Amino acid sequence: MKWRLLLEDRNKFFWILQTCGWFGYALVQYIGSLTQEMRDIYVVIILLGAYAGFLLTIPLRYLYRRIWDWSPWLLGTVVFFCSFMAAAIWAVIDNATQWEIYKFGYRPHNPLFYFNHSIAKFYIMLSWSGLYFVIKYYQMLQDEKQKALTAVSMAHQSQLKMLRYQLNPHFLFNTLNAISTLILVQENKAANKMMAKLSDFLRFSLDNEPIKRIPLSRELEVMMLYLDIEKVRFEERLQVTTSVSESASRGLVPSMLLQPIIENSIKYAIARLEEGGLIEIRAKVDGEDLLIEVADNGPVPFSEPKTTYNGRTGVGLSNTRQRLKALYGKRYSFNLSANQPNGCLVEIRIPWQVV
Repeated sequence: MKWRLLLEDRNKFFWILQTCGWFGYALVQYIGSLTQEMRDIYVVIILLGAYAGFLLTIPLRYLYRRIWDWSPWLLGTVVFFCSFMAAAIWAVIDNATQWEIYKFGYRPHNPLFYFNHSIAKFYIMLSWSGLYFVIKYYQMLQDEKQKALTAVSMAHQSQLKMLRYQLNPHFLFNTLNAISTLILVQENKAANKMMAKLSDFLRFSLDNEPIKRIPLSRELEVMMLYLDIEKVRFEERLQVTTSVSESASRGLVPSMLLQPIIENSIKYAIARLEEGGLIEIRAKVDGEDLLIEVADNGPVPFSEPKTTYNGRTGVGLSNTRQRLKALYGKRYSFNLSANQPNGCLVEIRIPWQVV
């Protein structure tokens, strides 16, 4: 368990590898010196050389972290150049210590000598850089794998909670009661249409894979089925407008992403307004992100902390935030804020991706 926690702490893991790696380098150098007749003081030279390599690679780590997202050609060029510069500095330090302590080698006066002496050091530095990128890339793959596993788990939980709501007796009672009323007044065509919408909505929620991402246009179609069902209860009190750009409609979103948000708007806004209320759904592409907004004109102005709005801290919103985090890591935002003049505004920002 302690080793697992240690591996998850990237900073500690780096320093352990860094220390062990350069200690191993010093050990290999010492074993190699045993085949030759060397004075005892040569051990100090070996340790100082390993320590110099240890110190010189620390700045490389922070540099590589900053340029990680650069293009492969530019990244490779910078790594190559920095590895050689570090090797050249290391060669100077190594030669100076050998002359001053071991009284062996050449005084620093010939640049060509340093260039030749740097080549061997360069291979070591380049190997260190390669290992750094290989390990970091492996860690990224593990992160993506863990995110995918977490996303599957969270999506399944989201689906279960969504189904629990959909099969909620109040939801089914209100819907079926509305259909029954339509049948009693001989509005059979309307009742059949309502039943078809309910059937399509439940079928989608049952058949659709929770981890699957679908175009926003398809997500809105399903949400309109849900809203049409709710309109049976609220009739003209529930108004819905959409403003979605063509490029945004093609963006991929987690299935049933908007249902808990719209549910909250109906519960905390529409249901509390006698004259009815409005839900606005807007979406556009903003740079490399897909920005989705769901706004309502609830009866109370926004005055609570950012994470809540008139008690809107239920399972739905919390689960949506956790699901986005599992799917996108740090590349998302989910914010609640005030809508003008009244109501709540939910903003979702995720990477814009298309099929």
